[in-house]
Amino acid sequence: MLGLGLALAMGAPLNAQQGRLALTDAFVSKNLNDAVEQYRTLIEKVPEGVLPRTIDKATGNLVTAKSNSWISGFYPSTLLYLYEYSQEADLLLEAEKRLQLLEKEKDNKRTHDLGFMLYCSFGNALRLTGNKDYESVLLTGAESLASRFNPTVGSIRSWDHNGDKWKFPVIIDNMMNLEFLNWASRVSGNPKYIDISKKHANTTLKNHFRADNSSYHVIDYDPETGAVRNKHTHQGADHESAWARGQAWGLYGYTMMYRDTQDKAYLNQARKIAAFMLNQPNLPEDGIPYWDYSVSGPDVPRDASAAAITASALLELSGMVKGKERKRYLRAAEHILTSLSSPAYKADIGTNGGFLLMHSTGHFPGNSEIDVPLSYADYYYVEALMRYRDLLAR
Repeated sequence: MLGLGLALAMGAPLNAQQGRLALTDAFVSKNLNDAVEQYRTLIEKVPEGVLPRTIDKATGNLVTAKSNSWISGFYPSTLLYLYEYSQEADLLLEAEKRLQLLEKEKDNKRTHDLGFMLYCSFGNALRLTGNKDYESVLLTGAESLASRFNPTVGSIRSWDHNGDKWKFPVIIDNMMNLEFLNWASRVSGNPKYIDISKKHANTTLKNHFRADNSSYHVIDYDPETGAVRNKHTHQGADHESAWARGQAWGLYGYTMMYRDTQDKAYLNQARKIAAFMLNQPNLPEDGIPYWDYSVSGPDVPRDASAAAITASALLELSGMVKGKERKRYLRAAEHILTSLSSPAYKADIGTNGGFLLMHSTGHFPGNSEIDVPLSYADYYYVEALMRYRDLLAR
C-alpha cells in the first residue's frame, strides 16, 4: 500500500529485451496534476468530522463515512500521495487534519480492516513526514489487528456481523491488511506480527483458491477446530464466481507478501492469479473488468476500482519476474492506466463530486454503490501512477 513498496520490489532497470516503458513522464504528470486539481474540488465539499466515500447517484450529493468505516483511510492516503508528488502544503494539511479523526481507530478490535484504515494513511504520513507520533498510532493499531487472530484457524477473523450464516468468516480482502503486520514486526522487532501474517496468508492460500486460481470471497471456518464450513461469496455473482475486486485483492496481497518475506510460494500464487485475470475471456477490450468475471454484456457494470488495484499490483509484480512475463505485466498495467486516464473513466475537473474515477462498483448484489466513484478506486489509481513514476525515474 505504500509507495516505498515498489522501490523495494523492483529489480534491475528495464532494458530492450525486457520491454521498454510505454507510457511517458508527460502522461503520468498530466494525470497526477489533474488529480491534485480535482482533489482540491473534493476538499471543498467534505464536511468536518467525516471522510468522503462516493456520491449519491440520484442526487449527486457527497456520501460520507465515519472513521470506523473500512474506507476511512483512503481520502487522507490519496492526499498524501498527491502531496508527495506536488509538494503542495495544503494537501498535507488536509490529510493530517483528517488523520486526527482516524487516530482513535488504533484501539478498534472489532474490524480486520485496520490496514486499509491506518496503514495506508498513517503509514504514508510517517513515511513522508517522519513524525514518530504516527509510528505509535500504527503500533497500537497493529496490536489491535493481531487480537483478531485465531491460532486454531490460522487466520484473522474478518467479520463479526455474521448472524447464523457463518461462524468465523475470512474474506480474500483480508490479505490487504497483512502488510500492516509485516511493517509492525520490522519496526518493533517483535516477530509475532509477521508470524500471524504468514499464517493467515498460508491458510488463505490453502483454502481460498480454486483449481483455476480464482478466489472465493468468503471462507467460513469452525473457530474451535479450524475446519472449513463453507466456501461462499458476499459481493460476487454466486458462490463459484470470481468477484473482480476480490481477485485484485488476492493479486496485490500475495505480491506484497513475496516482497515482504521472499517466500516463493507467494510469488508463485501471485503469478497464478495474474494468469487467471489476464486470460479472462470476459475481460473487456479496455482492460477494465466487469464487477464479476463470470458476467458480461453492454449493460453489466464495470469496476474501475478492481482495475486500479490490479494495475498497481501488476506494476509491482513486474519487478519480481523477467523477460516476457515482466513485459506482459507491464503492458497490462499500462493498458489499464491508459483506459482509466481516458474520458471514459476519468472525470473532468470539477465534475464527479470531486472524485477522480467514474464507473466503480461497490456491492452489486446488495444494490449498493453501483456505477459510481469510490474513494478507494481513486487511491489505487493514484498509487499506480506514483509507482509508474518511480519506474520512469529509474
